[in-house]
Parts: sequence; C-alpha cells; structure tokens
Amino acid sequence: MTLPTDRRSVFHHLPPDHVGRSLRADVLAGLTASPKTLPSKWFYDERGSGLFEQITELPEYYPTRAEREVLELFAEEIAAASPAEILIELGSGSSRKTPLLLDALKAAGSLRRYVAVDVSESALLDAGNALAPAFPDLELHAVTADFETQLHLLPRQGHRMVAFLGGTIGNFEPAARARFLADIHELLGSAGGSLLLGTDLVKSPRVLVPAYADADGVTADFNRNVLRVLNTELGADFDVEAFEHVAVWRPREEWIEMRLRASRPMRVHLPGVNLDIRFHDGEELRTEISAKFRVGGVAEELQGAGFSVLGQWTDRQNRYALTLADAM
Repeated sequence: MTLPTDRRSVFHHLPPDHVGRSLRADVLAGLTASPKTLPSKWFYDERGSGLFEQITELPEYYPTRAEREVLELFAEEIAAASPAEILIELGSGSSRKTPLLLDALKAAGSLRRYVAVDVSESALLDAGNALAPAFPDLELHAVTADFETQLHLLPRQGHRMVAFLGGTIGNFEPAARARFLADIHELLGSAGGSLLLGTDLVKSPRVLVPAYADADGVTADFNRNVLRVLNTELGADFDVEAFEHVAVWRPREEWIEMRLRASRPMRVHLPGVNLDIRFHDGEELRTEISAKFRVGGVAEELQGAGFSVLGQWTDRQNRYALTLADAM
C-alpha cells in the first residue's frame, strides 16, 4: 500500500459493513422476487474480477477493445471539447484505459487532479500506484465509495469531467438509468462540468450473444461466480455447477440478459439472510442486463437529464460510442 504521498490521497466513504449490508438487501429482494434476480455487481470478488479480465481478452468480447479504440482515436478531441481541471472516474477499477484520457486532458493544459471512485480499495491502490510514475505532477485521489448512492461526496468545485466508461450504464434499467444521469447532472451543475459516457451499441445478435457466451466458457464461469459469492459471504449451499449459463438477446428492450438456469429441482439455504428458496427444474435466475444503445437514443437520454451533448464518437466499426455532454 504505497499510494499516499503529498500528491496522492485515499478517502474512505463506505460505511461499516456497507458491502455486507448491500449484499444482504439485494439477495433478500432479488431471490424472493418472481422471477428471481441478482444485481451484476456481485460477480466481482477477487475471482470474479480475474475472470472478467480474462473476458476482456476473448476474441468474442469486443466492447473493451472498441472503447479503447475510440479513446485512441479521439481522446484529444474529447479533451479539447471539455478541458477539465478534475477528472472523476466512476467505477474506475484497474483504470487501464484512463492514461489515454489523462494524457489528452494534460495536453489540453488544464488537468490537475484525477479522482478514482470504486468500492474496492485494493483496486484503487493498485491503479494509483501504476499511474503515479507516469503522471508525477498530477494529484491522485482514490475514493472508496458507492457511486450509486454517494455521488454527493465527490468534488463539487472546479471544472470537472465525470467519466463513466465500460458500458456500465447498460446495467441500469431505464428508470434507474434516468435517475442516475440526473444525479450526475446535479453533481456537476453547481460549478459546471461534463460527462463522458461509454455505451455499447445495438448490433446483430450474431455478434452480441457470443460476446456473453464465449466458446471457452469463461463467461459461464464468471456468471456462476455470483453463486460462489453467496456461498462464501452468506454461507449458502448453492450447487454452483448445477446451474447452466444462458445469454439471451431481448430485441424489444434492446439488451442482453445473462441468466443461470437450474438443471434440476433444488432447495437452497442461505443462513446469512435466514432464507430458504426453491428452484424448479429449468427455472432461471437473471444475473445481469446489458443494455445496448443507439447514438441518437443516448443523446435523448442525456438531454432528458439536463445535459447538452457536445459530441459523439465511435470506433471504426460503429460498435461502441463515447458521448460527451455538458451539464447546462
């Protein structure tokens, strides 16, 4: 743990047992619903994070490469359109693509601080230690916080750019997405700033479905990892391998759903939440939605949240978009 220096700081905003309380609340709500659901954020323990890193390298999984291509092509143009003093990255994780944006904003002559926000302190520290040698004059702030509920704790002064990359906005259902974008606008509106939003675009299911059901089964293992998390954290007794990975394109909603399908009737005990649940043979548990967008639709949603779109950029194959919007 080497991050804190005179230009590097760590801020802790997560309440005691925040992760545990959130997990228990989500499990109680989701597993007693019909159909059963779990939020995708619970994939990501140490094993799940490692599996996702493997997924980003798979030939079928294009979004990470496509987003990086957009940044390589247009980061300078994006930075020139909104030369921020402070870059705030939500759900920053390993910050692997961040240097492209930091370089461009520094070249634009205004950047002085990078604020990385994530629930994982270890990921923040690792990312900060990797960035520090390349950006010795930049203030690096690692903030452990839940960006869904703690945006109000982030910097409210200076011209800021909030980056929400990786297509994570697609994990929100439409009403929740609208509320979240409005919350970001409220954060930025006090002193001005912009939002850089990454969105995966609608395309043929022949491309979309394999990205979530790779031939090597890495995504299937990643999907089932949510059950391992419940076994570890809540003392549950899921038979993890008895659930089959399913990825389905929903054309009406324009999103991919990842599900786990019970291969036989099961009764599962979750002592950590004092819950017993039954699965019928073939019953499905939804573990993720990943909405896909159209560039015009992204602009409309941002305008509905009070933003003014400054520009939109895509990779060469029009698979993925970055949209920059000003908080009016």
